[in-house]
Amino acid sequence: MSEQKKLTKRVIDGCQPKKGKTLFVWDGELRGFGCKIEGAGTKSFVLQYRNAEGRKRRIVLGRYGVLTVEQARDDARIKLGEITKGEDPAEEKRARGGLTVGVVCDWYLTEAAAGRLLGRKRQPIKASTLYMDRSRVETHIRPLIGRRSVGALILADIERMQTDIAAGKTAKPRGEGRGRATVGGKGAASRSVTTLHSIFAHAKRHGLIEANPATGVRKFPEQRRMRRLSRTEIGELGKALRAVADTEHPVGLAIVRLLVLSGLRLNEAQGVRREWVSNEGYIAFGDTKTGAQIRIIGKPVLKVLRSQPVLEGSPYIFPSDGGQSHFIAADGVLGRICKQIGWTDVTAHTLRHTFGSMAGELGYSELTIAAMLGHAAGSVTSRYVHLDEAVQSAVERVSSFIAALLDSVEEKTTASGNIFSFNAPSLLVGGAMGISGAVTIRRSAAG
Repeated sequence: MSEQKKLTKRVIDGCQPKKGKTLFVWDGELRGFGCKIEGAGTKSFVLQYRNAEGRKRRIVLGRYGVLTVEQARDDARIKLGEITKGEDPAEEKRARGGLTVGVVCDWYLTEAAAGRLLGRKRQPIKASTLYMDRSRVETHIRPLIGRRSVGALILADIERMQTDIAAGKTAKPRGEGRGRATVGGKGAASRSVTTLHSIFAHAKRHGLIEANPATGVRKFPEQRRMRRLSRTEIGELGKALRAVADTEHPVGLAIVRLLVLSGLRLNEAQGVRREWVSNEGYIAFGDTKTGAQIRIIGKPVLKVLRSQPVLEGSPYIFPSDGGQSHFIAADGVLGRICKQIGWTDVTAHTLRHTFGSMAGELGYSELTIAAMLGHAAGSVTSRYVHLDEAVQSAVERVSSFIAALLDSVEEKTTASGNIFSFNAPSLLVGGAMGISGAVTIRRSAAG
């Protein structure tokens, strides 16, 4: 928000938070005085100014509700008077050790969003990373220790925060949007501690704090997600996709299908731009978790991408309903489909793992599978393997095989075993290509 109006209780009460974003309303009378509205709904009075060296500073005066508008305005006037005399309230607050965890988190989110902090590979922190960091700050970190002084934190405080998150203390029910409920758990707890450690590390590097209180914290071990869909479950997913075709968002359904056919990450699939897609069978991503990348795709994937209607003015294959950005609710669509099927442990990552596992089941090497999934290159050889014809053949075979399972139309059992019949115009079995018509896979009762 950028409207210049006099801040009043009525104005602040009328400001609605916007999920995932921090909004500001500035006072039209006292320059630099304003109110910050966090995505989670927290409202705080702030003062923005430049110190004697011309550096921009922003300090939090206090929480709205604890301070009235006039109390905060008076405090802002006093501090502006100090600033004109060459003093710097932000420096003084830091010197007193009064920086809270919430203030340091605010600094990190602001600086990272402006591209002034470097992350992996000494590149500006990615928007997707910042989105998750902001979510963990607002959902877990701020509610539990946001008001605590950084200088007074000890390892036991951070480990207690981790335990509380794992136990569901910060759990929230599903809101009105398409996202899922926040349930906590050890994975969320461990990742929140990692985020907090990283925030403190940036703050220390930039001289905001003297030491990182999260150094040496013992995190819960990472639990590798081993869940994958079996061949039968892929067929069940396809059946569910067809069943909700008239009730679910068509863009969300297309993305779910794309995920299982390609092994793409959720944010990669949702953010695909039309200019990145080549009819030669690859997507030239401008950016991914591991940087710019060429990802081989099969004909079933290309069919999904090319079948999406074009929204004039939008560069995205899957535009949002408003057309301003790309679609971001596929995870919610998948969640509702899984709930209908009765699955409680299937996520977008499960579909990615399914694609890789199916490639392994069909006999491909770990190096080939890594190239298919776009994992970070670990050697000179692996940097170029994505261009290999063997990888192209593997992607086509796996994608087409999964497409046939998704589109299965009949399942029955006979005395000789299980028979699964598919409409599979391009199923690849044992390296054979171009098989048309119905394909039947037989399994013995013992298998």
